[in-house]
Amino acid sequence: MRIASSLGLLAFAVVSACSMDSTGPTMPSHAAPDAASFDRSSNTVGQVFTMSNAVAGNAVLAFTRAADGSLQQAGTYPTGGSGTGAGLGNQGGLALDDGGQTLFVVNAGSNNVSAFDVRHDGTLEQTDKVASGGVMPISVTYSHGTIYVLNAGGVGNISGFRFSNGKLSPIAGSTRALSGAAVGPAEISFDPSGHWLVVTEKGTNRLSTYAVGDDGIATGPTITASSGVTPFGFAFTNAGGLIVSEAFGGALNASAVSSYANAGNGTWSVVSASVPTTETAACWIAVTGNGRYAFTTNARSGTITGSSIHDGALTRLAADGVTANIGAGSAPSEMAVSRNSQFLYALSGGLHAIVAYSIGSDGSLTPISGGVSGLPNAANGLVAR
Repeated sequence: MRIASSLGLLAFAVVSACSMDSTGPTMPSHAAPDAASFDRSSNTVGQVFTMSNAVAGNAVLAFTRAADGSLQQAGTYPTGGSGTGAGLGNQGGLALDDGGQTLFVVNAGSNNVSAFDVRHDGTLEQTDKVASGGVMPISVTYSHGTIYVLNAGGVGNISGFRFSNGKLSPIAGSTRALSGAAVGPAEISFDPSGHWLVVTEKGTNRLSTYAVGDDGIATGPTITASSGVTPFGFAFTNAGGLIVSEAFGGALNASAVSSYANAGNGTWSVVSASVPTTETAACWIAVTGNGRYAFTTNARSGTITGSSIHDGALTRLAADGVTANIGAGSAPSEMAVSRNSQFLYALSGGLHAIVAYSIGSDGSLTPISGGVSGLPNAANGLVAR
């Protein structure tokens, strides 16, 4: 009982340290534009999506991305489900399919998942909504026609679905338990091959891995002990390496990032162990498409730390750990890299905004104008195409 209580307190502390909420005033929601007002100019080269996570009704907030990286409001699309109105302690609440043509969104307050067709002009059309297979879905991932959802409520589980012709169908026998009850999961994601699923567990300091067969059924988990304390967000390199943030319970200036190689049996071998960010509450990770650079947001420091990746090993880009300084109280959270890896976007709970950076060939980050503000307090998740 004493151990369980300690894990619960740790999980609470980490969610607080990595909170995306703000005590500022609630900002107005975005209204969906009509057809005439939607920007279909040739300057639009992509989109960025987040979600409101609102209790009264979750919605996707869509923004067009111009060639210079700037964003413009494009519309609000109700998911048909509800959010929680609070931080989810997660990464990956939204996911795109391999071609960026379908968007999947969790509805943590109503225990379901929504699917949207991303049209050529960037507008969205909802195609389905299904029960998530558990309680409080917080993260979703896609690979080769299969999606898996991480449910954090109750004892917690993962559950799989086939996606075809805009519809989601539960995969019989795919629901699997986590490594224990109430382990404080943060994210689920397929590796690039689609054969492995990884879940980070904040409360147990574990990486839980599931093998996925051709039938879409996951088996496991196989447990790898995290190199550092409080593994939270993660991302894969294009070569299949695993990069994981370590929040260290929100301890001051104690956060780190670790890298791993796939051992091929459901476990992960440490390549770089707990490379310090020198910052506080490193919780979210993004990796460039070429696999050369990884970035982590440090929620309590208001900064982004960049690392170079060479043969799977991490080297901090800046000695002081500050590749970009968003500012005190900005509470940066999830990030997304544009499909051409020219731009990095970060969700800022403190600023109610998405901030934007150009990514240099050396991994440096240069702020660019054209971010967006006025996001809801509980906005969650970020993907870009």
